[in-house]
Amino acid sequence: MTIYRPGSKGLIAPNRRSFIKASGAALGAAVFAPHIARAQAKALYINTWGGPWEVAARANLFDPFTKETGIEIRTVSPVSFAKLAAQVKTGTYEFDITTLGGGELIRANDVKLIEPWTTEPYKGAVFENGVASHAFATIIGYRKDKYPNGGPKDWKDFWDVAKFPGPRSLQRYPVRVLPLALLADGVPMNKLYPLDVDRAFKSLDKIKPHVRVWWTAGNQSAQILRDGEVNMIGIWHSQYFTAQDTGAPLGMTWNQGETDVAYWVVAKGTPNAAAARKFIEFATSPKPLAGFVTQASYGPMNPAANEFIPADKASRMPTSKENRPQIFDQDIAKLGADPADISRRFEEWLAA
Repeated sequence: MTIYRPGSKGLIAPNRRSFIKASGAALGAAVFAPHIARAQAKALYINTWGGPWEVAARANLFDPFTKETGIEIRTVSPVSFAKLAAQVKTGTYEFDITTLGGGELIRANDVKLIEPWTTEPYKGAVFENGVASHAFATIIGYRKDKYPNGGPKDWKDFWDVAKFPGPRSLQRYPVRVLPLALLADGVPMNKLYPLDVDRAFKSLDKIKPHVRVWWTAGNQSAQILRDGEVNMIGIWHSQYFTAQDTGAPLGMTWNQGETDVAYWVVAKGTPNAAAARKFIEFATSPKPLAGFVTQASYGPMNPAANEFIPADKASRMPTSKENRPQIFDQDIAKLGADPADISRRFEEWLAA
């Protein structure tokens, strides 16, 4: 996803070095120094995506939570599964809270990188010890100036380079891309899972020569579509609207969009677990969540948030009553293969 450098509040390493130097403590004690400093400061550190995501979170979640509780929110960017794993192993925490997609959530829970949840902030909120926050969708975006007679309507069209010529782009994220390849090969949306991985890779073989960019950051995807580097793209819906709002001649379809869910999790062993839980309960409560998803164009997972979302804003969300029937949910629990094995195979396939 989008990678941004955080502002001064997000740069915690200099503070740690200053603390360690000032303390004059031995190395063993220094490892735990951040825990002590942060507990005294009444601050929570949250791993974020930066950019517009963080702007919306700051306005609707972080600052209101601080106002209500007195607990300051500081951010660390970008989101990193590797850092989550490393800090749990070492006991030195850069952040207390992060968000994970379904695939990473299952991995994190399996290897005990996150704290358990025994209660639900709202009905159906908890999955694999993550609390569902918001939904985002991978949809087809395209350049209207390249296809004046109309753009692609589904993933079969996306794969049809004769009917719709020109360079494409897809995310370098196999558990999201493989279902799209199966749709392009004629598999119905309600028959995607468990994935036929071999069939998906055969489908990907057909489009691979025409994929100019395998994007890895949300802002990158918006930029290459906006600037015309590619004619069409599989892109997160929020990034599509970011590009469209610049005035670029763009079109999109919700048809066969793929929905994924972002889950809040608490890092295993963090000394700020209680405050972290309090934040997550606040962040997934109806009114704060509604403000966040409205500003960031996501869809709320807590149904009660819909009461606070204007109809014109809901039209940009995959969870709206108009858009929901056109899309499918990524089903990590029924993937049918180990996500790590799929990732290794995908990277080898890209390199071949």
